[in-house]
Amino acid sequence: MSLSPVFDPARALTLARETLDIEAEAVTAMAQRLDERFGLAVERVLQSQGRVVVMGMGKSGHVGRKIAATLASTGTPAMFVHPAEASHGDLGMITAGDVVLAISNSGESEELTMLLPLIKRMGVPLLALTGRADSTLGRHADVVLDAAVAKEACPHNLAPTASTTAQLALGDALAMALLDARGFRADDFARSHPGGALGRKLLTLVSDVMRSGAEVPCVAPEAELMALMREISAKGLGMTAVTTGDGRVAGIFTDGDLRRLIEKSGDGVDLRALKASDVLHPAPRTIRAHALAVEAAELMESSRITSLLVVDGAGLLVGALNSNDLMRAKVI
Repeated sequence: MSLSPVFDPARALTLARETLDIEAEAVTAMAQRLDERFGLAVERVLQSQGRVVVMGMGKSGHVGRKIAATLASTGTPAMFVHPAEASHGDLGMITAGDVVLAISNSGESEELTMLLPLIKRMGVPLLALTGRADSTLGRHADVVLDAAVAKEACPHNLAPTASTTAQLALGDALAMALLDARGFRADDFARSHPGGALGRKLLTLVSDVMRSGAEVPCVAPEAELMALMREISAKGLGMTAVTTGDGRVAGIFTDGDLRRLIEKSGDGVDLRALKASDVLHPAPRTIRAHALAVEAAELMESSRITSLLVVDGAGLLVGALNSNDLMRAKVI
């Protein structure tokens, strides 16, 4: 391999645009060719009691791994089995209840085609994702998904480029059709991604992040202002709840309220004579413990507050949280 003596940035940009145009045209043309066979493929997977076993060699194998991962994360159990390893024992991973999705642009990959009679003998439905419906793979398949491309983006029309993009896009289309058919929702997606940002937002409840018990700042309506200040400082939430004797929330008093009260003290207000009932904000914003933590974040943002009281169905105080609690839980 010899390098061009002079790098031409303009030529590189032109080739990049040509590559994207070729691959975009390949996907668009494939979309226009889709027919009832796609629906049959979706139906075969939905009828299966097992998994989608994805197989492919070389670049098609790399695409296959991604398709299997996408299927699995969107409600369709799937796994990737390497054709070469399958002929040395891994074929035992395929069970009678599975569906095989075999990927090959030529449809003639030797490691894959030698397995086809064995797969058919098992009675396992075979879906082919190929660029040649008349290939060995296409002839053995129960359903053929047409992933043919007019040409590769490679200037020599050799390196798999447009063909692998088409395979990947068709695999995504299959996963999305199955997702919809299964009624797969955002919270289902979150359950399979508990470690990600979406999982935290859709699975974390207020009860998971709130303070409870002795950590919740709380005073009685008859408490003096100094008691309110001590409670706010001790609990570190920037506020305190004011509750009646039976635990119902009567109001809230915050750091901001205290600052504004001190500013008014210059007008002759005797702070020492004030009680919680004199300074509380009645009917504060509250949330339930079973609500999503992201709902608490949205309520804080819309109300322009940094703390929330958590109450039960009877209005009894059961917890409290602030924006720092939500940040520590990586909800915001």
